[in-house]
Amino acid sequence: MTQKKTGASRRDFFKTMGAAGAASLLLGPGSALAAETMTAPRRPFGNSGVQVSTLSLGGMFDIVTNQLVLHQALKLGVDYWDTAYSYTGGRSEEGIGRYFTRFPKVRERIFLVTKAHRRTPEDLQEQLEESLQRLKTSYVDLFFVHAIREPGDVNQPEIKAWAAKMKKQGKIKLFGFSTHRNMAECLAAAPGMGFIDGIMMTYNYRIMHDKDMNQAVEACHKAGIGLTAMKTQGGGPVADDSEGEMQLGGRFLKKGFSPFQAKMMAIWEDQRIAAICSQMPNLTILQANAAASMSRTALSAGDRRALAAHARATAGCYCAGCAGICEDALDGVAPVADVMRGLMYARSHRDLELARQTLAEALPAGPEALLAMDFSPAQAACPQGLPIARLMREAAEEMA
Repeated sequence: MTQKKTGASRRDFFKTMGAAGAASLLLGPGSALAAETMTAPRRPFGNSGVQVSTLSLGGMFDIVTNQLVLHQALKLGVDYWDTAYSYTGGRSEEGIGRYFTRFPKVRERIFLVTKAHRRTPEDLQEQLEESLQRLKTSYVDLFFVHAIREPGDVNQPEIKAWAAKMKKQGKIKLFGFSTHRNMAECLAAAPGMGFIDGIMMTYNYRIMHDKDMNQAVEACHKAGIGLTAMKTQGGGPVADDSEGEMQLGGRFLKKGFSPFQAKMMAIWEDQRIAAICSQMPNLTILQANAAASMSRTALSAGDRRALAAHARATAGCYCAGCAGICEDALDGVAPVADVMRGLMYARSHRDLELARQTLAEALPAGPEALLAMDFSPAQAACPQGLPIARLMREAAEEMA
């Protein structure tokens, strides 16, 4: 039996409020006008010499048919745009390229990021060239090797040489990687690689208190590596409909901001983080996130304690991406962390298509393959106490 979806997703919440109402939580009376006249603050991106908007437009949606989002993002000062070769089958990059074709002078204002899943210079070159063609530009400001699983995925002499060559040719300005799993290990290794300019990693009110992650973020910050946080809501594969979640939401709503905005504000308080990348496929979410970035309201010590306490109380709902533990217990035969991410997309984001795509990339044999595996060793090893065996079975049923 599949798990019944309950509770409201972030997208559902903002749909009910409307763009102006969501923004007004933080900007107060006249917020619609204020959000038009204020712009997102800026921070240095590591030691690159570049200032970026602290809110990054996550492009994991069909930008071809959502051109107005790009236009409004610029008006709000959100000029750090993030996309990838794989997003929506290329329509994310194509949509940005269409916008640049209509408004060519805009390109020089945008800090543009794209990514490729490949792991060899030849394959990276192929995807970069196609991305540049789609984006209608001769260069990207930052190029990521996407979703690395371990430092060795990018820490290769051939990739280092390729990145240097692309910089010399002017096709990329900065180089780095993104990661959803084993984040502390990947970040901790980055300063020693000597050629990483930027990293995008899962980072939220849950993970930011982990000792190893905190040390890794500090090492990257000291090394001058620009850091972008993603997956900042801390949604997990297990639905959290607890009384604690309701109390947390009520606490923040009384203070004038939503729990979703509060979770982003907690990350912005960490000055080591240059920006938050958030998927913003419509004007409602864009307006609410921009309002949070512009707010002069700070979380109180009590607010931070409430978030930390909620993270501890609901740890068993969240996959922290420490795949080196659970997957090693299975001798690497199953991509547990990627399946968990697929479940998160399906249950927290309510995006079944993206969930299925994530699972297909991680498990080419299909979700049915999960039903034949014994996940009890991984479940016993999980520091979060997640019911991995049950969740893998539910993933196979829900994403078939």
